[in-house]
Amino acid sequence: MRSMTPAVRAVVLGGLSALLTATGVAHDVSVEMHAVKQIREGREAFRANTFGSEAFWGDVLGLHEAIAGEQLGGVGPGVSPKLALEVGLKVDAESLPRSVQRALRRGKLNLDDPAVTLDLLRLGAVVGLSGFFNDENRLTAVGIHCALCHSTVDDSFAPGIGKRLDGWANRDLNVGAIIDLAPRLQPIADVLGVDVETVRTVLQSWGPGKFDAVLFFDGKAFRPDGGSGAVLIPPAFGLAGVNLHTWTGWGGVPHWNALVANLEMHGQGTFFDPRLADEERFPVAARNGFDDVRAEEDHITPVLPALHMYQLALEAPAPPRGSFSRSAARRGEEIFNGKAGCNRCHVPPLYTEPGWNMHTADEIGIDDFQAQRSPDQRYRTAPLRGLWTHERGGFYHDGRFATLQDVIEHYDDTFDLGLSASERADLEQFLRSL
Repeated sequence: MRSMTPAVRAVVLGGLSALLTATGVAHDVSVEMHAVKQIREGREAFRANTFGSEAFWGDVLGLHEAIAGEQLGGVGPGVSPKLALEVGLKVDAESLPRSVQRALRRGKLNLDDPAVTLDLLRLGAVVGLSGFFNDENRLTAVGIHCALCHSTVDDSFAPGIGKRLDGWANRDLNVGAIIDLAPRLQPIADVLGVDVETVRTVLQSWGPGKFDAVLFFDGKAFRPDGGSGAVLIPPAFGLAGVNLHTWTGWGGVPHWNALVANLEMHGQGTFFDPRLADEERFPVAARNGFDDVRAEEDHITPVLPALHMYQLALEAPAPPRGSFSRSAARRGEEIFNGKAGCNRCHVPPLYTEPGWNMHTADEIGIDDFQAQRSPDQRYRTAPLRGLWTHERGGFYHDGRFATLQDVIEHYDDTFDLGLSASERADLEQFLRSL
């Protein structure tokens, strides 16, 4: 370029600059398009992919038979829409044709009829549940989705019927009661090494909004005090930047997605976690080979990247207008970051620790039963955004604190913070504002 005239050099450099800029823009656009594509695919997986779980819930347990009922080729009385709503299943109103919406509004649908439940399954309107039908339109299996536990609806149409709220914990969902409907529970009894009546007792102990994933690893169904070992279903929103996914850690979002899809939803895929081969700590998992699962056809692993992207895109919902006092919340924020020192663990704006966000039971002033059931024997610092959505069912992993004030008083006592009644009230308003 030394032999070029200044004018020619300027033209060449301008062309190179334009080319590099165009290349950079094209790269940025490609990245953005890839992200959007992954999020869309992840949303579909979250809402509709059964991962092949219908082989277990249908062929093995026969849950579809209990849903259909004897009159429709199944067993027992069947599951009416009324019963389905009572056990916490939700209906996506946007999946309902206008004619069905009108019939619902006018009371023209018989909500005591299991046939209507099957119609809702055909429409794909039952959140978290897919029905499989043969050529004779008979229900032959059901499979479950991530959305079963980690979505609800806004009740905009009727209680339990409305627009989807992905990522929200379904604190109405009685997982135990739903599984207990299945006519064949012997396979679960075989995994746990107990009889069917014991399985039913355990399932009935969970209650709404709770599930005991670790039961199928360690077999510890009840706490030493006799309470259920089940924990509250956690939300799946607000996880961007958060390291560990569950109340007691275990692993990041994609690890837990793979674990749940394979070992809890009973999909067909691949999962590896050598910690589950520990016969002393996880005897059920070790006995059943849950540390290394390999399906002939993997329906899970190819979906994990997109599913991860979608979950990271789910923001924690903003609190409803008028649900907290802004002036009190501002004062509460000063207490949170100052006198109470909450920000040491709940670091803004993540409101959990960046990094390994785990603490022993002694550090947070509670018993270690649930922590001891996890590989690291600790509790995760829960992210606080969207905390207002957790209120149903209580707070902490097992709902032991009924209100936010109960949580605040626990920490006030545990750490001898010396908060006044007004300071505790202001702190609650700040927590409600997140």
